[in-house]
This record gives sequence, C-alpha cells and structure tokens, in this order.
Amino acid sequence: MARAILCVNPKEAYMTIAQPHIVFAIYDGMTHLDFTGPHQFLSRLPGARITVASRDGGAVAADGLTFAGTDKLDEVAGCDLICVPGGANATAVAGDPGFIRPLQRLAAQASYVTSVCTGSLILGAAGLLRDKRAGCHWAWRHLLAEFGAIPVAERVVRDGRCITGGGVTAGIDFALVVIAELAGDAAAQAVQLGLEYDPQPPFDAGTPDRAPAAILATVRARLSARMPQWEAEAREAAFAAR
Repeated sequence: MARAILCVNPKEAYMTIAQPHIVFAIYDGMTHLDFTGPHQFLSRLPGARITVASRDGGAVAADGLTFAGTDKLDEVAGCDLICVPGGANATAVAGDPGFIRPLQRLAAQASYVTSVCTGSLILGAAGLLRDKRAGCHWAWRHLLAEFGAIPVAERVVRDGRCITGGGVTAGIDFALVVIAELAGDAAAQAVQLGLEYDPQPPFDAGTPDRAPAAILATVRARLSARMPQWEAEAREAAFAAR
C-alpha cells in the first residue's frame, strides 16, 4: 500500500496517500450508479490505482449492465480504501460469507472503509460500523440499527475511517469528499469542474422530507412488497455477525 503523509496548511488538513489503491467490491444485483458514479470521479484522482473485484471474479450483472473482467476479492492483496456499493441485493450479500470474509480482511488493513447507499448494510454485516454513525438510502436506513450502527440522514457521513454515502446519487458527493480527504479540497474541486458536476434537478423530490406526499406514497408502495424480505435478510445477517 502507498505511503500516507499528513498535509497541513492554514486552510485545510488532510491525509494524502501517494498513489492510493482503491478497491470497489461489487456483486450481482448492485445498483450500477452506486459504483459507476464514484468510480468515474475517483478515477480522476491523480495517481490513483483502482481495482474492481467481486466474490467470484469475472462478470457481474447490475441493473441491466454487465461489468466484465472483475478480479476475485480473495486474490486482492490489500488496499488503501475499499468501497462497497449498494443495491436491491445488498441484504442478501450481507449474509454471504464468501463476500463478507474477504471484505473484512481488506478492511482490516485499509485506511478508509466506505460505502454508497445500501452498501453500508454490507459493511455493517462485516462488523465495521458498530457504534458508528452511518448513512444509507432513506428506505433502508433503519436497517443499520440491526448491525449496531447509528443511522444518520445525511448525504455523506464520516465517522473515523468510515465514510458512507446516502442513496445512489449521493455516491458522487461521497466521491468528492473522499478525494478531498485524500488529496485536499483543491483536487476535489478540480475533478468537480472537469466533470462539470453542477446539479440543478428540475424537481425538488429527492428526499422523503421534500417529495410530494403522493410521490412518497407511490415509491413506498413499490418497495413495500419486498421490504419484509430485506428486513428478514438484514436480521439474519446481523445475527450471523454477532
């Protein structure tokens, strides 16, 4: 792993890691923007080396896209930062020892342990968020408590070496926070400008607090059919982690 140097100036203090090795641990059924959003931004971090790995290696199917040629998690020697994206299959993956064990091994030596969306539930199942503040997609956020984490309704949540993003598109804000952590605010702003990240959504319905009541009811209804399954899988994974 790369050498870390503490950089301090009057305006900012951050831990820079020369040529940081970043590992995305992905799985079938993930939400691809949870992965591709942060990947696009972090790939612009000067000197970064990015590995995309999965439990079995090879192809990973996600939301209509297939990502080919992933490395096998067990064969990744180590990393400076590990990131787990979320997805509708996250609670099932949380109960899969074949994914959780290599995640625990890599997290044990990483400087940063991170996730986007429901990926935090997988971190929780690996025992990495106990007594820590963490973010998640609003519909699944309550399940963090099953793993001893403290659910927080924020876009990006930092607690020690753990950085967790909220739902899906929060992965881009999350990535900018990570870049600033690794290389400073100026580096993060340069990446933001280069990718012209200037969100101006046509609607203000991105959170349950601001969405119209009818829209919130519609989305909750869509999720309600599978929520008992997700809750049961999370409880099972939490029990196995004890």
